[in-house]
Amino acid sequence: MPEITVGYELPELRVRVTRSDVVRYSGASTDFNEIHFSDRHAQAIGLPSVVAHGMWTMGAGLKIVNDWIGDPARVTTYFVRFTRPVLVPDTDEGTEVVYNGTVTEVADGVAKVSITATCGDEAVLGAARAEVRLG
Repeated sequence: MPEITVGYELPELRVRVTRSDVVRYSGASTDFNEIHFSDRHAQAIGLPSVVAHGMWTMGAGLKIVNDWIGDPARVTTYFVRFTRPVLVPDTDEGTEVVYNGTVTEVADGVAKVSITATCGDEAVLGAARAEVRLG
């Protein structure tokens, strides 16, 4: 691993999510809210279509840090705010969420990482950040 300094950019992570993925996540998380598999239910509450679970979006965001650091036990904190839902079209391709991370501080063997997540041109997470023990 190269020396970690402020401004270091983690390798970009692109994660594709399809309706099938959302249904499988519903089962794994036991979150069977209809907005995650039914356009009719999603539209009834003002959403344009089915949305991915916020916790899926959050969890996928931590993957960029875990892939970089190589040991999830070194992550000491993780925080996000949900800014927009990830809309999942009823296509084989689904949609793609792009995650980027930048080291914002390094002190006492801990790196603070700011994470961005976008779907299309829209930020889907805000104020996302993690702290990681180095070395």
